Amino acid sequence: MNGIRSHWITGEVIENYSWSNRVKSLRIRANLLPFKAGQFIRLRLSVDGSQVARSYSLVNAPHEADAELFYTVVANGKLSTVMANLQIGDQVEISQPANGFLVLDEVPSGRYLWMFATGTGLGSYLSILKTSQPWEQFEQLVLIHGVPLKNELAYGKLIQQWSEKYPNRFHFISCVTRETNPGGIEGRLTAALVNGALEQLSGLKINPEDTQVMLCGNNHMISEVREILEQRGLRKHLRNRPGHITTEQYF
Repeated sequence: MNGIRSHWITGEVIENYSWSNRVKSLRIRANLLPFKAGQFIRLRLSVDGSQVARSYSLVNAPHEADAELFYTVVANGKLSTVMANLQIGDQVEISQPANGFLVLDEVPSGRYLWMFATGTGLGSYLSILKTSQPWEQFEQLVLIHGVPLKNELAYGKLIQQWSEKYPNRFHFISCVTRETNPGGIEGRLTAALVNGALEQLSGLKINPEDTQVMLCGNNHMISEVREILEQRGLRKHLRNRPGHITTEQYF
């Protein structure tokens, strides 16, 4: 969607759901333009008399009418603290059209798709997994979500539906750094990648012959995982030089 001038539309808050004190989901009724699963919009609000905007991935799939954003309330964050207090019926502004390249149309073919997320980076993958494309394009899908606390492992029921529907094709691995995690891994997802725990739990190997990797989350995670994978022969995917690693960095 590069080259298309963006504009702002008004949406109405229909839900502001708290997964924890820090992690929330905002649903907005708005007339969204067509977009691709995995893309993001910008949300704009008036904060102390000034217009403040930030980028957020759309959790909703293109066929779902309402916009849904997965966000973290940042201590002293100008926009997120105002977002956390939004009530049903409040109005917000959303940029249109959605943008971004963390979409499956940009990912080369492969047998296995690994999706690494930290925090609210999970949102892009939820949108993608709600569509038929990943299930048609790849034989096996691995979703990894790294968070500090267990109650920040959001959208558990939705993820469980894919586990039940595709028990031999879909693998979800949670990584929690500050608490015990009986259902997954205790520690950083980068450490679990290095020591082989992710591959052991999924039963799949990451290799340049048949693996594609998507990364969405904090910049440190993205840089570290890229470095680890590059040592294994995987490289960043570019349109003019097809590779294995597709990333999105906007926060």
